[in-house]
Amino acid sequence: MARCIAGSVVLLAVATATGSAPALARLVPLAGDMPLAAQLPAVVPGEPPISVAAGELTNASTGAGLWAQDLGARRPMGSITKVMTALVVLEAGDLNRKIEVTKAAVRYVEKDGASSAGLIPGDVLTARQLLAAMLIPSGCDAAYLLATAYGPGRTAFIAKMNATAATLGMTSTHFTSFDGMPYPTEHSTYSTPADLITLGAAAMKFPLFRAIVARRHYRLTVTASHHAYAWQQTNKLIGSYPGALGIKTGDTKAAGNCLLFEARWHGVTLIGVVLHASPTANPGSAIVAARHLLNWAFGRT
Repeated sequence: MARCIAGSVVLLAVATATGSAPALARLVPLAGDMPLAAQLPAVVPGEPPISVAAGELTNASTGAGLWAQDLGARRPMGSITKVMTALVVLEAGDLNRKIEVTKAAVRYVEKDGASSAGLIPGDVLTARQLLAAMLIPSGCDAAYLLATAYGPGRTAFIAKMNATAATLGMTSTHFTSFDGMPYPTEHSTYSTPADLITLGAAAMKFPLFRAIVARRHYRLTVTASHHAYAWQQTNKLIGSYPGALGIKTGDTKAAGNCLLFEARWHGVTLIGVVLHASPTANPGSAIVAARHLLNWAFGRT
């Protein structure tokens, strides 16, 4: 049963990206202060017009809940898992360390058709660049390399993911993979809408993370160390929904279409998540659900 919760709104200063590498300096403009009145629907009482298995929408500044459905339901979330992967790497630092793309990383994504950044064995990229390769096109090959380097070893890295979840108070979350792939089972990595909001808020505190997930695309020019790469954002709210700030898509057979997202309008920042959006046959259903949910909430502010 979904519920609506009245909450106050306050102005929120949005952090700017500082200390980023030059390749991450050009961000998608934040359109949160653009006039959206013509694009927002009239205020409609009751529930937002979406169909999801679980989800939540919260005021990112006050923590006030605006809407929730099965808030404590433990569900797989696919590649939203990579937000925790990024958080562990960001907290460890040393983002200029050089990491070589291995044949094992490429074999890993090819084995089960995992989402890939198209990384080429022998190329050497920085951890900072691999974060972009993991978060923008949802590259499981990049996640494999980061987990291997920062564990060190993937088993140790997954242990760090669970330790970080515990530190954040994500008591209904467990990770058995570093990228959200269904290992060893479709349901062995899981979280709840409430825990994922906590995770998203923690990751968005890092300027570099915000800078990466706000990009529609990312181009890496060829150097002596690596080939050229061009990565496209999987989160299609970016560039299509004024004020969208990020953050990550997720999709597996059990998880369905999922999206953890954040957007700002007239100084109000909302963070939300939708899990297993319908229709499942439509890969963009989570994007559509998030758009409807944001329109519903912003139309009431």
